[in-house]
Amino acid sequence: MQRQGQGGSAVIRFRAAGVTLLLAHLLLVGWLTLRPLDVLWVTAANLEPFAGIKADLALGPVEAARRIGEGLLLLAPLGVLLPMAGGKLMVSPLASLARTVAAGAFLSLAIELLQTGVPGRVLDVDSLLLNTAGVTIAHLLVVPAGRARLRRRQRGADAGSSSRPRGAVLREEASQGATPTIPRVGIAP
Repeated sequence: MQRQGQGGSAVIRFRAAGVTLLLAHLLLVGWLTLRPLDVLWVTAANLEPFAGIKADLALGPVEAARRIGEGLLLLAPLGVLLPMAGGKLMVSPLASLARTVAAGAFLSLAIELLQTGVPGRVLDVDSLLLNTAGVTIAHLLVVPAGRARLRRRQRGADAGSSSRPRGAVLREEASQGATPTIPRVGIAP
């Protein structure tokens, strides 16, 4: 069992906030992406990577920035909320990035596949690429710096709250001593 130390309740509150925000964000994403659209016609599914992005760029810089930005920002908060809900400070940055990007890609794929059954929505591989890129960028920009700051803060709290010398052992961590033994007792007939 992992000990949480003196900041245990803070870790629990941090994780609870992460889970709550994650659920709220997923509800918002579901509402935005899985609502039926009232349209006169629906374009064919885009299964060619970057074809939709090229079409967006042909519309002009302002419209392209808006459409590409929407794709990048839709799932970008997952890049921060997934590690926050995990609540681990001491984790490999590469492993954290890989787990977060994989979860974001799978969620984006699930949304795209669910949209195939919603009237007015079609599958778009570029949305999958942009959503995954948004998760990756958000994670890289926020999580490593945030974890480093929290680790420094935790070390400062541990050092400031400790009035014992560096080599001292807490009472609950101290050795319990030798295991007691019972002297041999003769057995009655």
